[in-house]
Amino acid sequence: MDYTSMFSLKGKVIVVTGGTGILGKAFVDGIIASGGIAVVVGRNETEGNKRVNEILSNGGEALFVQTDVLNEKQVEALRDKVMEKYGRIDGLVNGAGGNMPQGVIQPDQDVFDMSIEGLKNVLDLNLWGTIIPTKILGAVMAKGGSGSIVNISSVSSKQMITKVLGYSIGKAGVDCFTKWMAVEIANRHGDKIRINSIMPGFFLTEQNRTLLTNPDGTYTERGGLVIKNTPYKRMGKPEELVGALIYLLSDASKFVNGIDLGVDGGFTIFSGV
Repeated sequence: MDYTSMFSLKGKVIVVTGGTGILGKAFVDGIIASGGIAVVVGRNETEGNKRVNEILSNGGEALFVQTDVLNEKQVEALRDKVMEKYGRIDGLVNGAGGNMPQGVIQPDQDVFDMSIEGLKNVLDLNLWGTIIPTKILGAVMAKGGSGSIVNISSVSSKQMITKVLGYSIGKAGVDCFTKWMAVEIANRHGDKIRINSIMPGFFLTEQNRTLLTNPDGTYTERGGLVIKNTPYKRMGKPEELVGALIYLLSDASKFVNGIDLGVDGGFTIFSGV
């Protein structure tokens, strides 16, 4: 057994949805640093091209494909572009997700005034934005005979986090889908394809920044509560998710299927006392 190469992604073609976001950038950078080929997927064409150009200028290999992951036709077009250029897909990171203002229930609202449309939009992005790429790109991996799919869960699917109902339901759905798909893929395709998830704790992103921090960078009341209930007494840094991601994408996790790997600074195991 060559243990030195277990964690390498050398030559592997990895598709990263949500690749233009803050966490997505860390995912892409980690994949490139591990020798992989990154397909950056997102709706922000300017940011996507910028990231790919930076990678290419530093000697890496990457491709940007502007895609709405909720649009099956666009995801099919993404699949075709990747296959035309590289001929295979070795990994998929379902990083597209997050929250939206219309899906947040504010303290000054009555809970029964929740926006159903807003909740549906957040639920769709997090759940169907994971299922659709898995269905379309996972089929390519199955046909090719191998591959690893990594979904993004959240501590909000494990503990009740106020305000973010749509996001919490969406991530709980991702948890269910990950386990269900892990078993169904194994039953039909053996041990060549696997699907797992990463459970981040609190990391600052564009979607949650205004909920957790003030304009001057100090924590809001909510942000302060997060710190209080995280044993490490800080929020995570995007690059701290990369180790878990590379593990799950690499051959080091070949017998790992259907797990949810927590990277939360101890948030979910702390009682608050």
